[in-house]
Amino acid sequence: MKLVMKSRPSIAILGILLASWAPFALAAQQRFSESTSVVVVEVPVQVVRDGKPVRGLTAADFEVYEGRQKQEITGFEVLDLAAVPAAAPAGGRSEAVRRLPMSARRRFVLLFDLGYSKPTSLLKARETAKRLLDGGFHPTDLIAVAAYLPSQGPQLLLGFTPNRQQVREAVDRLSPAQNHFASDPLLLAGSVDAGDGAAPQPQSQVAASADTEATTGYTGREATVSSRAAVERSEREKQRSTLAAFTRAVGVFADAMAAVDGRKNVILLSEGFDSALALGTTDEAENLEMSTNSIRGDVWNIDNDQRFGNTKASGDLEKMLEALRRADCVVQAVDIGGVRASADDLRAARSAGADGLFLMANSTGGELYQNFNDLGTAMEKMLDRTSVTYVLSFQPDVKQDGQYHKLRVELKNAKAGRVVYRPGYYAPKPFNQRTGLEKALQTAGQVVAGQEGGPVGLSVLAAPFKVPGNTLDNKAYVPVVIEIDGPSLLAGTEGKALPAEIYVYAMDEQGAVQDFFTQTAGLDLAKVGDGLRQGGIKFFGDLDLQPGNYSVRVLVRNARTGAAGLRVAALEVPVFSQAAPVLLPPLFPDTAAGHWLVLREAKVRQGEVPYPFMSGSQPYIPSSRPALRPGESSALSLVGYRLGEGELQAQAVVMTAEGKEAGEGKIEIVQREKAEAGGPDRLAATFRPPQLQPGEYLLLITLTNAQGAAETSVAPFVIPANKGAGG
Repeated sequence: MKLVMKSRPSIAILGILLASWAPFALAAQQRFSESTSVVVVEVPVQVVRDGKPVRGLTAADFEVYEGRQKQEITGFEVLDLAAVPAAAPAGGRSEAVRRLPMSARRRFVLLFDLGYSKPTSLLKARETAKRLLDGGFHPTDLIAVAAYLPSQGPQLLLGFTPNRQQVREAVDRLSPAQNHFASDPLLLAGSVDAGDGAAPQPQSQVAASADTEATTGYTGREATVSSRAAVERSEREKQRSTLAAFTRAVGVFADAMAAVDGRKNVILLSEGFDSALALGTTDEAENLEMSTNSIRGDVWNIDNDQRFGNTKASGDLEKMLEALRRADCVVQAVDIGGVRASADDLRAARSAGADGLFLMANSTGGELYQNFNDLGTAMEKMLDRTSVTYVLSFQPDVKQDGQYHKLRVELKNAKAGRVVYRPGYYAPKPFNQRTGLEKALQTAGQVVAGQEGGPVGLSVLAAPFKVPGNTLDNKAYVPVVIEIDGPSLLAGTEGKALPAEIYVYAMDEQGAVQDFFTQTAGLDLAKVGDGLRQGGIKFFGDLDLQPGNYSVRVLVRNARTGAAGLRVAALEVPVFSQAAPVLLPPLFPDTAAGHWLVLREAKVRQGEVPYPFMSGSQPYIPSSRPALRPGESSALSLVGYRLGEGELQAQAVVMTAEGKEAGEGKIEIVQREKAEAGGPDRLAATFRPPQLQPGEYLLLITLTNAQGAAETSVAPFVIPANKGAGG
């Protein structure tokens, strides 16, 4: 289920992909918007018959109810993983995968139970999970890794990511002895190591004191039975205390998972807990023995909690199950104990722990997979059953109060199959009422989705530079310049301070985070408030990246109101060690530098890197969203490597937001500063755009050297509707 706050864009969206220069094509630029009260609820639904997904259904086959009120289905999408190609022909993720709606993508949490499982079973579960990553999951699937530790509760080791290698590394972190927090607050590049993977040692039994018989008033057989019963009751109380800690912790974990859009399949890898601790024994022999004791009057030898269940423990258990259901968490329980006994010994084959696992799975719409020596077989069945998802959308009239609303989804033809859906949804919750983990999971989901927009306006520039003297690897130094619109960031802020959060992640073509930085800035509005209202923030940070194609995703959030904006910039990092020429995106020096509050990433770099933006001996700050005027010349900086000897010819072509040529601009190279010691060639130039209407455009620069070799690069710019420059 996904809640979408509809927005009304006030500036056109740039959405061009130029095939000839795809590595350089930038995603949509500045989009300012304001939220309205319309809420779209997206409900992923799966239909299963005889353990197989049902295909070919349409919106007309479903009915959606909120409470007793039938809802009009306003949107319908189908994700059939069998019809989605796994990879592009040249490697990486296919375009079909990238275009899939996030609400339809499956989300899995590999939750390893380190409390109720033996180390040998956990080792097998870990290895099986890693084997599944080699082909069991579909490339569209998003996977998170978590571990339950009795001393700490569930710990998220890795947030939802499409990258299998990072998942594999997170699973490997289940065994180190040390615990530490990684610097990534969104858990996309790494997280918390989860302890040594050892199960807790069994509680020692309580021994009866030497004078038990003298103080109880019973003698002989009665005293002996009473002592044994007391020890057993004490042990069961300890086990109930352990179960209470487990149910509370999983309930809190489920509440945090509710912040993540869509259904979460929680693959619980565990040997399970004894559900009889809460619900009473289902063992016929034990019930018969207690009934016999009751008839004989041996009341001292009857544990009513064991016989009928413990009210508090059963209440805690139901609260946990309800939290999982409300968070749209379907528990797929895998008994990692494997085959315990022969097929003849049915009682031994189904352990007390398996009963607890069955309860969690059955109560949340999942399945229990037990007695599989090869756990991969169990997971493959579940993955096949969930391979078709229907996404139903409707638009209810709800208050933004975080309240829970019950849902019911039905098939008009009830015989078509069993419908699996979440039982309800939460209305949007005020930002200040969300927990830290909820905020982190929501933010991580936005970054992974890469869906641009939001009320906070910003623009992004990222350009790769060769690191001088670096002979150990091909990593490039990638400065990232972010311009943040001050009024939209300030909107709704009360008080004297504004906490601004900046998240920057570079993802490769497989969706793996290769580098990132984050920054929180506490802004004193008494000092900088007027400047923010008149301009904004220009933030300067950097990444270190190997050659390849990347998606640089930047999210800026007002941590007081929760308002955020997301921008995505495509980036190609060339192989600087090769002899081929390289031309970086055109750079426009910002002529309104005083317009900004300039901030820099607080990071200590290993080794000094020269300031990259230079024109002759003068440094400048580039504009990430240059505003140009038709018929007026603007300073332009061109940076390249190995551009060749002799005179360079430059050509400038302007493209519209629709991908059509809008004319040629006038470009003149004023001065060339030749490279020194492996550094870049720098060209000082001017550019004058043709007569253009206000809007978003792309500038394509082509440099041709005396040998006839040509290099092209791309940069966005805007023709403003009103007079003024700057971002």
